[in-house]
Amino acid sequence: MNHRSHVEALAQQLRESERTRRTIAPLRDDARLAQAANAAEAAELAYAVQQVNIEARVAAGERIVGRKIGLTSPAVQRQLGVDQPDFGALFASMAYGDNQPIPLGELIQPKVEAEIALVLERDLVHEKHTYADLIRATAYAVASIEVVDSRIEGWNIRFVDTVADNASSARFVLGSRPVLLRDVDLAACAMTLANDADVLSRGNGFACLGNPLNAAAWLADRMVQLGTPLRAGDVLMTGALGPMVAVTRPGTFSAQIDGLGSVRATFSADFLRISKHSIED
Repeated sequence: MNHRSHVEALAQQLRESERTRRTIAPLRDDARLAQAANAAEAAELAYAVQQVNIEARVAAGERIVGRKIGLTSPAVQRQLGVDQPDFGALFASMAYGDNQPIPLGELIQPKVEAEIALVLERDLVHEKHTYADLIRATAYAVASIEVVDSRIEGWNIRFVDTVADNASSARFVLGSRPVLLRDVDLAACAMTLANDADVLSRGNGFACLGNPLNAAAWLADRMVQLGTPLRAGDVLMTGALGPMVAVTRPGTFSAQIDGLGSVRATFSADFLRISKHSIED
């Protein structure tokens, strides 16, 4: 099997897992990934797998609306043996509104994490982006919740597993209170994530590479290197502000972020969203 065919075979495993909601073994056990000469070569192969599935979704009519940044916690980076974040694509089909029911049955082993999302009003096209570039390009920030999900059995992941799996992305929820960057301290803002009245996760902006703008700058530079710069209108999920929390039953998770307000991710057992991908002729 040649390189391209091998990459497509791995991508097909992930697509089938998402379609059937059945997990697969860690991709790092794949012979070519395991035999990569170094971490950079393994990462390149994993991103190639991710890209095949991105192209497949676009070919099926889906629309890219932004990017997510993962592995922004130094503790998680140490756990996975890496020294940098990763990224994945966000699609319009993954977007839910505040408190809009998310069908739990469409997911496999979901978890939620509270984040700060940035929405761009200008392109980011420089090889090296400064804070000034990012502030000038950002229309507003909003509180958000990312629903992560792994197609890998038992969340038994390492760097190449999550990269190939579109950075373990699944759904995202944006709050409805846009805030200008001048009106919020992204690094210092405190976060709580609760289910009903039980606070399950706490954190702040410092947990995201010291400041969410550090994560955004890393992503902006990386996307220019790849020839796919971030564009006006893109949503940037900048990374978790605290520990992720498993979703095991229907219910509502509410994130409160100082200066940005609140946002809710509500999971329903029986609500099925109607879309062009779910309608049968």
